Amino acid sequence: MLKPVLAFSVFILSGLSLQQPAAAPAPLNVPATNPIKPNAEAIAKAKKVFGYDCALCHGEKGDGKGDVPMKVTLKDFTNAADLQSETDGDLFTIIKNGKGDMPPEGGRMKDEELWNLVSVVRSFSKK
Repeated sequence: MLKPVLAFSVFILSGLSLQQPAAAPAPLNVPATNPIKPNAEAIAKAKKVFGYDCALCHGEKGDGKGDVPMKVTLKDFTNAADLQSETDGDLFTIIKNGKGDMPPEGGRMKDEELWNLVSVVRSFSKK
């Protein structure tokens, strides 16, 4: 017979091993087009954020040629064809939740700031 403390420990440990993995976050109800009309100040701030938070991987020009060696080829934001299949809502969701090795920004930024980053990403192909 197991002593009560040992039995309790076995119960707790066995319970931990039987836990289900955390559920994936529910899909966001995100509009397909950017609902935020950016202003010059907001875009300047978003470009600054892109410069110190995104450019290491995505490149300063958004061409996917950042300083960090990547296992995958990143999209070239300067080529409109590379973004053609992505809606603004898709980009927002990727920035907010992260994707693959890309960390999420949603916990650090307000939705309006995330939408402004979407505008910055789109702006690279308009030059």
